[in-house]
Amino acid sequence: MERMSTTSSVAQATDRGLAERISLISESSTMKVAAEAGRLRAAGVDVVDFGAGEPDFPTPDNIKQAAVRAIEANFTKYTPAGGTLELKQAVCERHHADYGTSYMPAECLITVGGKHAIFNLTQALLDPGDEVIIPVPYWVTYKDVVNYAGGRCVFVPTDEAQGFTFTAEALAPHITPKTKMMIINSPSNPSGAVLSREEFSRIHHLASRHGIWLLTDECYCRFLYEDAPFSIAAEEGAKDNVLVAGSLSKTYAMTGWRIGFVLGPKPVIAGMATLQSHSTSNPTSIAQKAAVEALRGSQDSIPLMLAEYRRRRDYVLDRLRAIPGVKIVEPKGAFYAYPNVSVAFRRGIDSAFAFSERLLAEAHVAVVPGEAFGTDQHIRISYATSMEELRRGLDRIAEFIGRYSA
Repeated sequence: MERMSTTSSVAQATDRGLAERISLISESSTMKVAAEAGRLRAAGVDVVDFGAGEPDFPTPDNIKQAAVRAIEANFTKYTPAGGTLELKQAVCERHHADYGTSYMPAECLITVGGKHAIFNLTQALLDPGDEVIIPVPYWVTYKDVVNYAGGRCVFVPTDEAQGFTFTAEALAPHITPKTKMMIINSPSNPSGAVLSREEFSRIHHLASRHGIWLLTDECYCRFLYEDAPFSIAAEEGAKDNVLVAGSLSKTYAMTGWRIGFVLGPKPVIAGMATLQSHSTSNPTSIAQKAAVEALRGSQDSIPLMLAEYRRRRDYVLDRLRAIPGVKIVEPKGAFYAYPNVSVAFRRGIDSAFAFSERLLAEAHVAVVPGEAFGTDQHIRISYATSMEELRRGLDRIAEFIGRYSA
């Protein structure tokens, strides 16, 4: 009886129809890949998972112990919806120490992860029909949160031969009277491309001249392999039109803790706080205490992780370059490789999506297809995993491509 009742309820809900705005977004491709890999693994299949963008390092002990102390002190009640003053101050202090910015707690909002920060920003700032300039390839969520807010994505292709970087000159022709925002992610997920400080400055000046918000997604900002980290928010005049979306997930291996933040003008922060008060309310109190320790405590774990990511990146590059026909741009930051695998597009494989499906089914390697990021000849490989898993997975990818490209 219970099953029949549940089925009937679902059918009735389907008949009534979901809200139209839900049809504007799709399931996260990275989450979908992780779910499918998990399903196969649960069925006993030996899957190598290169899909998830999640550090395989544990959260540092000092951060975990701060959470334990918070629990023991019964810091388990509601906090202000936009985060504790202590954590806001810690975010502003860390951003100043790392990049030279000068934000105050009233210009900071604590969110339930970096994705939540970007969702809140688009909801608070975009009206139906507003245009948002997004370079391709882009992180999967940008498109969907803009669509959900009623905005229109204006995608700007980048040149693989130029390392997927782009210039202010390339973005300028896409600005119209309806342009409300640009979203820049450097280092980039999925390509690992990094904008130079000089080019980022030119992009900021372009946005400023046209009265456009410049959203800088700094999720991977501490993981650069060549240049020193910087934030465009430190540039003179940037506080007027720059919005910083940040996260502790990657920098401190705190993905499950779900702490992100936004830095921006007070009116924007106030509007987002109002929205958050009616959606998630406050981020977890215990996670906020852990985040304070992450930001104010030892930063020694970051260079250690970066050194290991560099070692893994170099190994992945060498292995991919050894596969005939595969093209790969060297990632300058983050922890992803984004190879062009079109050499294997034959015998039923005609896209990155088909390649990824076949790779998982036949070679048991999970990757994210490039369509999720706006291209159809690439796959994203996360090397935030052990060297042994990288070896096993790349062995399988090399054999798979060799079989289909022969």
